[in-house]
Amino acid sequence: MKVPDSYRCWAEIDLAALRHNARIARERVGVGVALLAVVKANAYGHGLAEVADALRDEAQLFGVANLLEATAARQAVPHPIIILGPALPAERAEILAREFIPSISSYAEAREFSLLALNSSIAINCAVDTGMGRMGLAEPEAMTEIARIATLPNLTIHSVSTHLPVADEDPAYTRGQLERFSSLMTRVRGEAPGSYLAHALPSAGVAGFPNSAYEIVRAGLMLYGAAPDPTFQRLLHPVMTLKTRVAFLRHLPAGSSVSYGRTFTAPHALRAATLSAGYADGLPRSISNREAAVLIRGRRCPVLGRVTMDLTVVDVSSVPNVTVGDEAVLIGRQGEEEILATEVATRASTIAWEVFTGIGNRVPRVYG
Repeated sequence: MKVPDSYRCWAEIDLAALRHNARIARERVGVGVALLAVVKANAYGHGLAEVADALRDEAQLFGVANLLEATAARQAVPHPIIILGPALPAERAEILAREFIPSISSYAEAREFSLLALNSSIAINCAVDTGMGRMGLAEPEAMTEIARIATLPNLTIHSVSTHLPVADEDPAYTRGQLERFSSLMTRVRGEAPGSYLAHALPSAGVAGFPNSAYEIVRAGLMLYGAAPDPTFQRLLHPVMTLKTRVAFLRHLPAGSSVSYGRTFTAPHALRAATLSAGYADGLPRSISNREAAVLIRGRRCPVLGRVTMDLTVVDVSSVPNVTVGDEAVLIGRQGEEEILATEVATRASTIAWEVFTGIGNRVPRVYG
């Protein structure tokens, strides 16, 4: 992708890789399962409108966190949009008017939507809490509550869902969740008949439990080419390459300190490059002094001292002919080397989701 030489830090978004990952999700769960593409948090930092538009032929539904995101997604695609987070009371009328699908956590909440609908109708997603603990119908009362909700006027149950908190960490617990949810769905479909769809699997679930796909799977992180499981990672294509430029070069004598706190002191003379990116651009400050690196001319260059808001210093002693203006890759591939978002997350003691969503608004996204 060609970008202006004036760009100091930018993210290149490979839309072909995005579509490839969507097809991997579909293939994993088999024919007949709809793909709900999760585009919340600005499509995990990749650009909500551009990602949604690129997936219009791959996804059957889109998932967002709130009304604001749903409105942005609607401007990009005509597909059904499920609001995965709880709606505030002040948002309900607009959710109804725009025909978004809210996720509800109680009979009382569903009743409020029913009352608002009057002579119209609203479709809802009944979220069931099987272990996540942050929203949803309480599991022991879920059957009773869904049966009551199904009798409300002006309202239809589009889907029943649950969420998996440890699909990538605790297979035994996740299997138990899925078994309980399966039992609940059997009861729901028997005792409160309706054309309900069901969905339980996020990306980690698609990777580890594809036989529990139901009618919909919610692909999020995997769409953007990141997976917690190295085996599954090989099937995906990273979508984003985060780049910056060398802004300054200098020779540091032995004993020179670098950055705030003087947490790094050069043990010997070295050549240092100052990069035009810092934690305001998405390079986490928490990678400081954690053996993190960037790629310049296809080689790994260690980060020196603390990452600052706008600038980062790296050691380029082993890279010949580095010049001001050279591209440096913070996330992505350059030559034969690659730095995955999951590697950055490990260095930062966090997760790839936070790395992606932490890329600041001042970083232009370039699509190709």
